[in-house]
Amino acid sequence: MKGFVVTVLAIAVGVAMMAPRDQSSAERRPFAVANADSAKPAGKPAWYGGAMVLDRAGDGHFYADAEIDTGEYHMLVDTGASVVALTAEDAHNIGLDWDPDALTPVAQGASGPVEGVAVTIPRMAVGDFEAQDVQAIVVPDLGVSLLGQSFLRQVPNVTISDDKLTLSD
Repeated sequence: MKGFVVTVLAIAVGVAMMAPRDQSSAERRPFAVANADSAKPAGKPAWYGGAMVLDRAGDGHFYADAEIDTGEYHMLVDTGASVVALTAEDAHNIGLDWDPDALTPVAQGASGPVEGVAVTIPRMAVGDFEAQDVQAIVVPDLGVSLLGQSFLRQVPNVTISDDKLTLSD
């Protein structure tokens, strides 16, 4: 099982390293929220707000803006990544403490071991979907942060169809 997780993480890190490092705000495709009524039905989870639909970007990937602490971070949605993976810059901007001297191998990439540091994100949200104490790793060489399964598995339904990724309850 550990080998599988390492392989999945290695693939995710490879994808993130190949992703464009900077996108102008005009190139970013913001998510569209369907059924974004402010009233939430009684008995529904706090994040209930309908579906969130992300359009496939020109590079073939899906991107979402995640709210962490008081900032917003543009992340590549990676359904194959076991955990959220953060660039060093994003981790620093979020205010997560991590020691660059504590880097350890967290995955095996095509060019060798990928090193990172485990951290916990106290709270993060994507649209109306929110999670607490999200496991993550800081991978200094990433080109873009990854929205992985440590967040996505808390969303009841994640589907991809017709160049759209939908998060829904």
